[in-house]
Parts: sequence; structure tokens; C-alpha cells
Amino acid sequence: MDTQQPNLRAQKCKHGVQPMYYRFENELVVAVGKGEPAEVMSEYGFKNVLSIDEYASYFDNIDPLAQYKKWTDKQDGNQSSKSKHIALSNDPCSQRVAAVFVASDSVDWSRDIQVLCDILRTGGLPGKEIAHQPPLFFANDDLAYQALFPSERLGMGAFRIAVESVFNAIHPAALKYTSYGKPNPSVFKNAETVLMHVLQSCHNNHQVDGRKQLFKTLYMIGDNPSVDIKGARQAGSPWFSILTRTGVFKGKENHDDFPADLVVDTVEEAVDYILSKECIS
Repeated sequence: MDTQQPNLRAQKCKHGVQPMYYRFENELVVAVGKGEPAEVMSEYGFKNVLSIDEYASYFDNIDPLAQYKKWTDKQDGNQSSKSKHIALSNDPCSQRVAAVFVASDSVDWSRDIQVLCDILRTGGLPGKEIAHQPPLFFANDDLAYQALFPSERLGMGAFRIAVESVFNAIHPAALKYTSYGKPNPSVFKNAETVLMHVLQSCHNNHQVDGRKQLFKTLYMIGDNPSVDIKGARQAGSPWFSILTRTGVFKGKENHDDFPADLVVDTVEEAVDYILSKECIS
């Protein structure tokens, strides 16, 4: 998710594409992730959103390990942000959480798993009786990714597995959730739709004749076979997948389970290939 979403959201509404999760834009929702997930969600148009840091701070002793955590709560130095959300939310302790969005990587797995299970098991009212689970959304389901450390790091997909395992062990009904992002084919189809809208804008907003203007090729460059390449393969034509050895994938040959249309060492090689293929100098 990024802060450019309001413009994209306006385009989606203009063209009649309204994501189902916007039904929560006026409801109390909790955002999980590094950085400022509540601010990002606000940019998406959600009007009553709290980060899980803020939300947990309203409940005494909700995190039994808090006293052993030495890092500084970012909200301590950001009282203006917290005050803004208090005004929007009234008393979060008495308001039902309508939905939870895991927008990026959780920083405190132990606290977040505990609080998420509290929210999800009680119908959005931690500390109350068991009730119907609120909707849970994950921005992506990447199990691992390549960062600065030599070996792969656990991603949001690993966090989702952890939440699901704990929830299913303590709750009679299995966790229900929705994952967006690659390798979901809808991500690639949405990219096609956005590019088609860009093409239309280049033609002064005149309707582009799809029969004549279909994209011959759309290139997907990625370093993760199970996410990038799998997604492009599932999306099918006109997607052409290029696998690089710059991150998760480091094999000498193509990937066995999710082979790409082309394997190169670097992103630069991928771009050079595309420019040559499309006769662009």
C-alpha cells in the first residue's frame, strides 16, 4: 500500500470498480504494520482507523509482556496523531472493531498475535465473550523475501500462518481471512485495467477500442518464483515473466515449480531484454 492510493481510488470509483473492503471506510478498523499503517489507511480513505500500537494502548494489560519490551512506542512521540484518532474514535474500548487490515510486516509478533486473537475471537470487542469474527485482510501473502541479511527473512505470509495457527488452536471455528497482492491473478488483471485507463487518458479520455488496442505483451520482472512468476503464469496472456537472480531466487537454471519465460542475473539485463524485444532504443 502507498500514499498514492487516493488518486487510484478515485479512478476506481470513476470507472465503477469499488473494492469490497471500502464498506468499512466509516467504521472502526485496526491497521497492523511497520511505520505508520493508520496514516496509510487514512490516505486510502478510511476515516476511523487506529494502528494496532494505538489500539492496544487503550487496554490495560492486554500485552502481558509489555513490561519486558524496552523499545520506545512510536506513539509516545506522536501525540498529535493519537489525539486525532481519539477524536475520530470516541472510546475505542467500547467500540466494535469492524475489520482488521494487516497492511505491512508486523513489528511485534507476540503482541500483535495476542491482540488480533482478542479482536477476532470476540467480534471486535477484546475482553468480551466469544462472538462472530470480524473480517481480516492481508495486503500480501509473501512467505519470505530477500533483505540485507544473506538469507531470506520471514514475510507477511509467515505472520499470517502464525496468526492462523494460534487462532485455530484456541477458537472453535477456523480463521477466515482474505489475502491480496501477488500471486493473486486479480493483481495482474487490475494492473492491466489501470494501464488501459492510462492509455485512454493518452487518447484524451476517448474509449479505446479493446479489439485494436489490447496489449501485446506486459512484462513482469521479479526475484520470487512463488510470488512474482507464479502470479504472472496464473494471469496468463499477455504477461511475460522475467525471473532475476537478485533476491529470493539464486538458482543457476530456471525454477522447477514456477519456471519463468526468461531468467537473467540482474534487473538491468531484464530491462535491456525488453528494450531490445520491443525495438526501443
